[in-house]
Amino acid sequence: MEYMSQDGYDKLVAELRELEGVELPRVRDAIAEARDKGDLSENFEYHAAKREQGKLLSKIRFKQKILEFARVVDTSRLDKGKVGLLSRVEMLNLGNQAKMTYTIVSPHEANMREGKISIKSPIAQALLGKRVGDEVSVNVPAGTIRLKIEGLT
Repeated sequence: MEYMSQDGYDKLVAELRELEGVELPRVRDAIAEARDKGDLSENFEYHAAKREQGKLLSKIRFKQKILEFARVVDTSRLDKGKVGLLSRVEMLNLGNQAKMTYTIVSPHEANMREGKISIKSPIAQALLGKRVGDEVSVNVPAGTIRLKIEGLT
C-alpha cells in the first residue's frame, strides 16, 4: 500500500491521463507513419517508435500499479505533535547552523526542489516519531549529520 497526499494522488492521475491521452496516441501515429514507409527490417524510425512505445507502456503500467495501491491520507487525523508522513519539519543542522525545512512524503511525491523528501530517505527515517526539540544523528553519504527539530506543521 502506498500512502500519499491528495495533491500527490491528483498529480499522478494527471500524469497518467497525459501519458494515455496524449503521448500514447502520438507514438502510435509515429509507428503507423514509419510503417507506411516500407520495409520494416531496415526502418530505423519504426524501430525507434516501437522502443518508445514500450517505454511508454511500461511507465503507464507502473503508474497504474501505484494508483491501484494508493491510499490518500486524511491530514486532519494526523498527529501534529510528532514527525510522520506529510509532516513539515523545520530543522537546524547543528554542524553548520544551516536551517532547512522539508515535508516528508511518499517516495512517488519526493522532489527536492519543492522541499519534499521521501519517507524512505535516511533523514526522514531518523526523524520519524520525534518531537520538537529532539536531536537526531543521521548517517548520510557525506558522513553523519546532527539535526535539531525546531518546528512541526
